Amino acid sequence: MSQKDKSRFVSLMTKNTYAMILAGGRGSRLHQLTDWRAKPAVPFGGKFRIIDFVLSNCVNSGIRRIGVATQYKSHSLLQHIQRGWSFLNGKFSEFIDVLPAQQWMQESWYTGTADAVFQNLDILRDTDPEYVLILAGDHVYKMDYGKLLAFHVEKNADMTVACIEVPVNDAKAFGVMGTNAESRVVSFTEKPANPPSIPGKPELSLASMGIYVFNTKFLCEQLIRDADDPHSTHDFGKDIIPHLMTAGYRVFAQSFEDSCVRDEGGNSYWRDVGTIDSYWEGNMELTKVVPDLNMYDKEWPIWTYQEQLPPAKFVFDDDERRGMAVDSLVSGGCIISGASVTRSLLYSNVKIHSYTSVEDSVLLPNVEVGRNVKIKRAVIDKNCIIPDGLIVGYDREADAKRFHVSTNGITLITPDMLGQDMGRVRGAKS
Repeated sequence: MSQKDKSRFVSLMTKNTYAMILAGGRGSRLHQLTDWRAKPAVPFGGKFRIIDFVLSNCVNSGIRRIGVATQYKSHSLLQHIQRGWSFLNGKFSEFIDVLPAQQWMQESWYTGTADAVFQNLDILRDTDPEYVLILAGDHVYKMDYGKLLAFHVEKNADMTVACIEVPVNDAKAFGVMGTNAESRVVSFTEKPANPPSIPGKPELSLASMGIYVFNTKFLCEQLIRDADDPHSTHDFGKDIIPHLMTAGYRVFAQSFEDSCVRDEGGNSYWRDVGTIDSYWEGNMELTKVVPDLNMYDKEWPIWTYQEQLPPAKFVFDDDERRGMAVDSLVSGGCIISGASVTRSLLYSNVKIHSYTSVEDSVLLPNVEVGRNVKIKRAVIDKNCIIPDGLIVGYDREADAKRFHVSTNGITLITPDMLGQDMGRVRGAKS
């Protein structure tokens, strides 16, 4: 098959695919950062939300029929999708369905990943795609789903799982697979206490990314069967995959390296930003001269809702009072007034007042930092008003008395911790 024919073949597959994004999880390991929002709605990268990355992967891959299943505190997520993703054109069968648990199939909320899809079977039947792509909405990565679909068809698979190599110690949080020379899955264990390693790579395990491809008819059959099983937890990893393997169905795994979108240096990018430490680290990586995540890629852009804001502003140029930012990302609407910002990310509408220093920190939208403040290695949640003179990141024991301090010493501050009830009223929920 020529490259032109192959491209046309992939294009037909992506147009005939419905992507179901599971975005209902809280993300409890992010602690108070998800008290008022679902994990996929958490801001990331200076101007994006976590869910923007999977949605951008869909659009850039040519998949423009998308469902987003929501559940936990979804208001800000729904609002973001409505504002930022309304450019898809229904005239060309392009759309994003927002799918809260409406209890059409049964009188319950979503009880597992498979149940979330099962409760939307009527949507799948109405849309009538040839393939269904199941996606998690809470990871940051760049991936061409067309390559995954082509692999699925080439293998004549009943189910295809996208997988990634992770350190053995980290694999306890994933479904871990074993494959043969043909990439067929021969073993699968959900969140094992002692993850098996990859043959020849004792330090690594092959982990499921929570990304699955099914032929639609087969998926519907399996979801109905699973829904009728009183012993099932109705989860893809715990129930669907083990059953398919026991029953002898063709389950295959494709390596992320075969479908990732690489940067100019040939590097791939995938991050689970599900803890305060990994969230902070993922944001901090972006302050490097050449970050691992290329947000300037015009061929694979990351789409989002963008407010109409004035440019960032830096004022005062006295020796003891200079508005400046170094090795940092500063978003629209920010004002740095006689303060110093180093290796940090400032999201929209952040205001930092004089004689203050901010280092190695992430400040979410609408944060205001007073005078004579010192902040280091912190994540400051949306709408926080940091009082004059506060010192954070220099005395872990003192910080832990007022705020949440992570395993690696990152301090999380939210409006509630500061006793600022107006945070809820003005939008800490988002």
